[in-house]
Amino acid sequence: MSKHMTLAAAFVITAGVGLAITGCEKKADKSAQAGSAAPGSGAAAAPAADQTGTPGVTATEIKIGQSIPFSGPLSAFAALGKGEAAYFKMINDKGGINGHKLTLISLDDGYNPAKAVENTRKLVEAEGVALVFNSVGTANNAAVQKYLNDKKVPQLFVASGADRWADPEHFPWTMGFQPSYRSEARIYARYLMKEKPGAKLCVLYQNDDFGKEYLTGLKEGFGDQYDKVVTKKMSYEATDPTADSQIVSLQGAGCDAMLTAATPKFAAQAIRKIADLGWKPLHMISNVSISRSAVLAPAGLDKSTGILTAGYIKDITDPALANDPGLNEYREFAKQYLAGQDLNDGTFVYAYGVAQALVKVLTQCGSDLSRENIMKQAANLQKFQLGVIADGIVINTSPTDFRPYSQMVMAKFNGNNFVPFGEIITSD
Repeated sequence: MSKHMTLAAAFVITAGVGLAITGCEKKADKSAQAGSAAPGSGAAAAPAADQTGTPGVTATEIKIGQSIPFSGPLSAFAALGKGEAAYFKMINDKGGINGHKLTLISLDDGYNPAKAVENTRKLVEAEGVALVFNSVGTANNAAVQKYLNDKKVPQLFVASGADRWADPEHFPWTMGFQPSYRSEARIYARYLMKEKPGAKLCVLYQNDDFGKEYLTGLKEGFGDQYDKVVTKKMSYEATDPTADSQIVSLQGAGCDAMLTAATPKFAAQAIRKIADLGWKPLHMISNVSISRSAVLAPAGLDKSTGILTAGYIKDITDPALANDPGLNEYREFAKQYLAGQDLNDGTFVYAYGVAQALVKVLTQCGSDLSRENIMKQAANLQKFQLGVIADGIVINTSPTDFRPYSQMVMAKFNGNNFVPFGEIITSD
């Protein structure tokens, strides 16, 4: 067992919410779970009836599953599982949801789609979870999407911005969370055409559905100007050791603008290599890779200065938000439940927000915790504002709109934090 996995398991056991890691023999003691009051309801709710018809739901428990990379090239996203486990622990300490405690079973897939399939089948068929929540990765989630929909198991708030999570006609049991990668790329295209007309754009992208979504968005954003603007694009594999050679080739194309559509490890490498080459393009970077601790600091905060992104989550490191009520709630939670972690890691902020959204859905379910009602309530979030999301950007879902978020705002890294500028942009 790797050191990383050992540390992950230690955190999970401390969290006490029944979260297990593949490859680790220990599992949290379920006797640590208790609860009764609905969070945020202001009053204790009567315990729900035993939901014998819903796998993973009893009179006192809701069992939730997820498959994420605690190991491998995308292990930076392990912070999602840790942050969500911590949030559910807080909810359980406060009494749970309508008399139910949350048990999160999170399995390590190493960002391998085949392992994600194995994990998901185990979660549904062996662990008997009520739903699958915030599993990571476009390819991994795509590999299990049909299976979960055939089984009528909610695949909620997928940790990927692919457009395919918003297709209620064909996949009524799947819903994403963040603005889509295609929409984000369209925003970058519009920004570039307005602020740097005549730009020569280079693109580094991950050679899978995640990276290719950005190319599709750029084509939609640039329209018939795409071939004139996009001078060169190069891909890398998620299993590659580095993307340094691609950066050198892109620089050689004479580009004065750059889009890095990459996951954290490779985004950090790209930032560092671009600086080491003395190349100074207008650099835009995927919103999934703007974590200060996982990307910007490893690359060098000085080398990261000037980077642009389109975002929707508040920057915890922004001095202007030092007294922000929503972030202060997160800070209080993090001090108690994420002790020893980097509390300024934006991935934890995201985890807090998406876990809060799931709690909202489950709370709305009341005593009907059937899988059908869980999806019904997820598709009935009306102008719901999360405290860690930029003011004015709200969740809106309906039976025909499975995109919780479709708004973003441009932001620039100043060497310490991202500073938003301009107006909120509706990405579609």
